[in-house]
Amino acid sequence: MSSPSIGVFALQGDVREHLAVLTDLGVDAFGVRRPEELARCDALVLPGGESTTMYKLARTFELFEPLVDRIRTGMPTFGTCAGMIMLADRIEDGTEGQETLGGLDITVRRNAFGRQVDSFEGHIAFDGFEDPVHAVFIRAPWVEDLGEEVEALATVPAGPAAGRIVAVRQGSLMATSFHPEVGSDDRIHRYFVDLVKQS
Repeated sequence: MSSPSIGVFALQGDVREHLAVLTDLGVDAFGVRRPEELARCDALVLPGGESTTMYKLARTFELFEPLVDRIRTGMPTFGTCAGMIMLADRIEDGTEGQETLGGLDITVRRNAFGRQVDSFEGHIAFDGFEDPVHAVFIRAPWVEDLGEEVEALATVPAGPAAGRIVAVRQGSLMATSFHPEVGSDDRIHRYFVDLVKQS
């Protein structure tokens, strides 16, 4: 696959930022709001935003079941922050009745690092990268529990949350607690694009 078509879930969240990074990497990137747009996707990004709003909008726009089906049948998908929650099979501290698309055999804790005022940024080591990545955490989740087939790609290096898992991969699915679309480092998106090309 030379230049994959990668959609960004565009009903809520950091859509423009992801589209900009993917476009700069030479990818055919576009927003996904309807099932017919999802059908064009070789892969999908679920951006940061508000996970409860995202699943409700996906239901409203009749995207929820098509998304579940595409993820279940192997479409590479990358979730950031709220997108990680959307991909998780299990949630701690979710709202009553909160649904996820599932696919990643992980348990995530919603708003694990605290409220908006507790947002922070720092450098973390990312598996396979020579230099650390600059990670921006905004009302971010963390991974409480990993299934056997899930690989941890990054953990918090220091502070009260030291050792908490903040990036994972399971086959063609990956997720980060933080926002790699913020700033000028495109390595995590490049990692995902390479994963898509290999799928």
